Amino acid sequence: MPEIREYELFEVHEPVSQSIPFVYNSPHSGRIYPPEFIAQSRLEGIAIRRSEDHYVDELFGSAVVLGAPLLAANFPRAYLDVNREPYELDPRMFDGLLPPYANVNSLRVAGGLGTIPRIVAENMEIYARRLPVQEGLDRVEAVYKPYHAALRRLIARTHVQFGFGVLIDCHSMPGNVRVAGSTARPDFIIGDRYGTSASAELSRAAIAILEEMGFAAIRNKPYAGGFITEHYGRPSRGLHALQIEVNRAIYVDEVTLEKRGDFAAVADAVTAFMQQMADYVEKFAGDRALAAE
Repeated sequence: MPEIREYELFEVHEPVSQSIPFVYNSPHSGRIYPPEFIAQSRLEGIAIRRSEDHYVDELFGSAVVLGAPLLAANFPRAYLDVNREPYELDPRMFDGLLPPYANVNSLRVAGGLGTIPRIVAENMEIYARRLPVQEGLDRVEAVYKPYHAALRRLIARTHVQFGFGVLIDCHSMPGNVRVAGSTARPDFIIGDRYGTSASAELSRAAIAILEEMGFAAIRNKPYAGGFITEHYGRPSRGLHALQIEVNRAIYVDEVTLEKRGDFAAVADAVTAFMQQMADYVEKFAGDRALAAE
């Protein structure tokens, strides 16, 4: 696998001129694995890739053509997860003491999915041995902080240019996810932190657009949005953040991680969704529920 230092940690794909008040973010689709990370891991090959949001950056790549920037990670989620607080760290993973400001008691840390994850999907342990504390802190400094600085710049620029902004945080979910109390499988889940990260009108519009396209779409359950959605969504200030989860089974083989034959059709549908969301926001841009107070 190529060394991550040979590449940019992340890429900002920009339109010639931003024409819509959207920022798209793909924090978990990175697939460049540092060899030193692989050497530390007990996993390899497809196993270490189980926590990727496979090809989500490609699914949403046409955001740039539509007039919005797309921020995409190149580093893998298994190496560092930017959809967490900066210091959600598990003391059991490290040799040495974590700093007192580390959040060691969060539910995500308990589940093995902190800023530096302990596991990938199916509860597979990543590391063969403990990491030095300084290595964990260095990853936060070298990867996490620059990524969020780039995301903040994009959001702030959009807010200044348009008077409000919409962040779409793009993810994928396993094909075995089901609606609670049902055997129904959602194709998409829209998360708005139960109405706190975006206006209800915007969330309902996203669901309606997907349903009109023939997809099964639900809101918040079981994915309401992570740190990014919660941290950047400030509807009262005209900053809205939605998380979108795409069911992997509709576009990728979850065993081989190869794209399915209908990958292009799903990408076209995502493009149509993004265009209709832009049209909706343009139509209601003056609405107090969307614009800054």
